[in-house]
Amino acid sequence: MFHVILYQPEIPPNTGNIIRLCANTGARLHLVKPLGFTLEDKQLLRAGLDYHEFATITVHESWADCVEQLKTCRLFAVSTKGTQQYDLVTYGAGDAFVFGPESRGLPAEILASVAAQHCIRVPMVPGNRSLNLSNAVAVVLYEAWRQVGFGAMGEVKS
Repeated sequence: MFHVILYQPEIPPNTGNIIRLCANTGARLHLVKPLGFTLEDKQLLRAGLDYHEFATITVHESWADCVEQLKTCRLFAVSTKGTQQYDLVTYGAGDAFVFGPESRGLPAEILASVAAQHCIRVPMVPGNRSLNLSNAVAVVLYEAWRQVGFGAMGEVKS
């Protein structure tokens, strides 16, 4: 239904939580190398519990490889630098959301490659730096999923 892209994720428990989130929402998870951990990392496995088998995960060698595989999807860059508030956008099945590494966010070249109206942000209290990655993914993914009627595994409920 939806694609969650983690560009160079660094913290295993965040990715583990996102694996569990994707398994429970039917979203496909894409990890873009380099990763700050291995897929066998104990913290990653603990956070994802036994949901790895229920999630669809693709590891991409590079950003270019990821973009090529998802070229038919609408791409939304989620960033504190986003110009559009995430809940003011209309989403559709197949949309892809890219999130940057925890320590630095998405690089300028990725943000520049996405249309301004597709650079979205989750509002926060002024002066704060950012939300936890897995929380930000959950907020955006659930809004998109809500908009399509909370369908399971690509099936939209009416």
